Amino acid sequence: MIQEVYVLLDDGDRRLLRQFQLNPTQYAALLLLAEHHGVRLSDLSEHLLIDKSSTTRLVDRLSAFGFVERMADPNDRRVQRIVLTKRGYEHLGLVRAAFSESVVRRWAVLDHTEHETLTHLLLKLRRELTILQHGTDSSKGGDVLSNRD
Repeated sequence: MIQEVYVLLDDGDRRLLRQFQLNPTQYAALLLLAEHHGVRLSDLSEHLLIDKSSTTRLVDRLSAFGFVERMADPNDRRVQRIVLTKRGYEHLGLVRAAFSESVVRRWAVLDHTEHETLTHLLLKLRRELTILQHGTDSSKGGDVLSNRD
């Protein structure tokens, strides 16, 4: 049942993002770049759980749309950092608004109590599965970018 619900939610996300010429991975990249100015390609790859060649293609595509640009790292000329452009921030604002509206509409089938109960259970499941699979509770601030320069 969880797989079926995931597929339906994922399909809804993909349909919405397609209207903005994005896929879920590209959207996740834009969200990350909005939170962290100047992300290294390797960190972006690690955070998105994709290999470096896929990350390069993703950045190339977002760059072609004018949403991101590569900048030299001032501390290490060998390193490129990816930053959102003004156009990227503007586009992300439109996508976020539409995405939020879509999520609200889809979750409206649950009343307040049902929503709280489901959220509580999913958080518990995520925490316990993370501990089981990784031996630690990474939901408590384990940001892959927090310890990087």
